[in-house]
Amino acid sequence: MTLVWGIIASFLYVELFIVLMLVLPLRSPQQWHRFFKSRFLAMLSRQAQTYFYLLLAVLVLFLLEAIREMRKYSSNDHTHTETHLNVEMQHSMRLFRAQRNFYISGFAIFLSLVIRRLVSLISGQAVLLAQAEASMKQAQSATSAARSLMNQQKGDEKPDTKTKPVDELKKKITELEQELTKERKDKEAMKSQSESLNREYDRLTEEYSKLQKKITVSSPDKSD
Repeated sequence: MTLVWGIIASFLYVELFIVLMLVLPLRSPQQWHRFFKSRFLAMLSRQAQTYFYLLLAVLVLFLLEAIREMRKYSSNDHTHTETHLNVEMQHSMRLFRAQRNFYISGFAIFLSLVIRRLVSLISGQAVLLAQAEASMKQAQSATSAARSLMNQQKGDEKPDTKTKPVDELKKKITELEQELTKERKDKEAMKSQSESLNREYDRLTEEYSKLQKKITVSSPDKSD
């Protein structure tokens, strides 16, 4: 393996490690979101878009080169096997190298897209969880305020002025109940969005596992 393909293979191994770190339940979405929003990554994210597309362009070029090599060495037809045995073995070895390079570059491109998608899904899930938690706290505070208001009105009401405070209390309680119902609906909507993000996350994980099994089965049992 040449130096360039060794670097690409090392990059692929790093991507595999990152995907495993994101897939395994080692940290919560909120912790990952804080890590993604850290000062160090914020400095890198300013030029991350440019670097990402540049990296994809380089990997695509190497992928096309590997495809060209595969087509070049797979189209050779050796009719005189005994005479050209050494040449045929060299062509087979180069074809194997081209196929190996094709898988390395192809999976490097695929994992780059998977990592970017996983980061987006985890950040979105963390935001939704934070919004749901804030809505829950707001609903609880509204309920507590309603109860304290009811207790206060009960302690302050008089027999001759009972009707008016009770009507005002009922009106305030109705408004608070409507607000609480609205907050619960918002929480259910956020929970539904979070579940859809989790399903998308599981789908990407399953697709990654299938592709990893595919490369394991498709790689020829040869040494370089």
